[in-house]
Amino acid sequence: MKWFRIVLIINLLVFAGFLSVAAQKRQRPRELGIITGTLPTGPLNAITDVAGVRVGHTTLVKGDSVRTGVTAILPHGDNLFMEKVPAAMYVFNGFGKLAGYTQVKELGNMETPIILTNTLSVGTAVTAVVEYTLQQPGNEEVRSVNAVVGETNDGYLNDIRGLHVSRKDVWQAIAGATVGPVKEGCVGAGTGTRALGYKGGIGTASRQVAFGNSLYTVGVLVQTNFGSELVMIGVPVGKELRQQRTEEDRGGSCMIIIATDAPLSAGNLKRLAHRAFIGMGRTTTRTSNGSGDYAIAFSTAYRIPHGRTEHTHTLPPLLKNDRMTPLFQAVEEATEEAIYNSLFMAVTTTGRNGHRAEAVPADRVLEVMNKYGR
Repeated sequence: MKWFRIVLIINLLVFAGFLSVAAQKRQRPRELGIITGTLPTGPLNAITDVAGVRVGHTTLVKGDSVRTGVTAILPHGDNLFMEKVPAAMYVFNGFGKLAGYTQVKELGNMETPIILTNTLSVGTAVTAVVEYTLQQPGNEEVRSVNAVVGETNDGYLNDIRGLHVSRKDVWQAIAGATVGPVKEGCVGAGTGTRALGYKGGIGTASRQVAFGNSLYTVGVLVQTNFGSELVMIGVPVGKELRQQRTEEDRGGSCMIIIATDAPLSAGNLKRLAHRAFIGMGRTTTRTSNGSGDYAIAFSTAYRIPHGRTEHTHTLPPLLKNDRMTPLFQAVEEATEEAIYNSLFMAVTTTGRNGHRAEAVPADRVLEVMNKYGR
């Protein structure tokens, strides 16, 4: 049993080392004086600035090779199947696995939490979401569930073939989803991801737009695992830092989740999702064939009831097409900043086969920004 104790001690030391690094103070770019865009942020500068939206994470760090997890986004805290929300998706590059896409595209609504995880755990997450939905009070007669699950591939740092994400992990992320501040960086589905030559992860941001007496919020959450050289508000940071990229840095994916309290039709939610990729495009020099890039947008402004006997349901007055421009700007800015936040809040991580992803060096980035007068 001596060998067992030695292995256990080594694993504990590795895990403790990861936690000690994770405990290091990291700051968002905005806290360092790097301001993205011109629109005001919400109070938290997070997707949860949209009232009622909840986010939860399950983070899996085990031994020297498990670096993965689950992130859950809930549009509201009630029974989502019975009180659906208007939603839309946009596929920028379809090299990925997005469960639930066709029904949302067809019907324009969403009936489950949104789950983000790693590529090979999509099936497990779908099963977990189906079971979660079937077990909710009021869903005793439900016979079909459209689970929405997205992914990026964390196989460089994570033992992805080990299929370490369980249904319990998904349920834990959903049960732990809360309003308020959102953890960023190496948490949940971002635990093992890389982006733009550095350690990626989960990031979030928000913007507010006024229409007369009405104030609308657009919140974004990203799972970053894509890109080549980092660009920040027009400055070629990656090029200036002369980062060393490997073959594995050339692929990857990005999931973008967009929430708003603006009363939008499914058609305008799709237009909003489309514009998120303008913000993503501002953060890098190129994209790749192997990057699965998807945006999911939903509104909390109204709900679509399930199973009512009425033949119609009443919608609130919807925002006109020609009033979408400020919301386009909001989602572009929030997406760009959320991506930066995912990098700056992440920590250097070592994982499978000793692979290592360095955290973006904030001090050196500030030197580059100063050089360019930004």
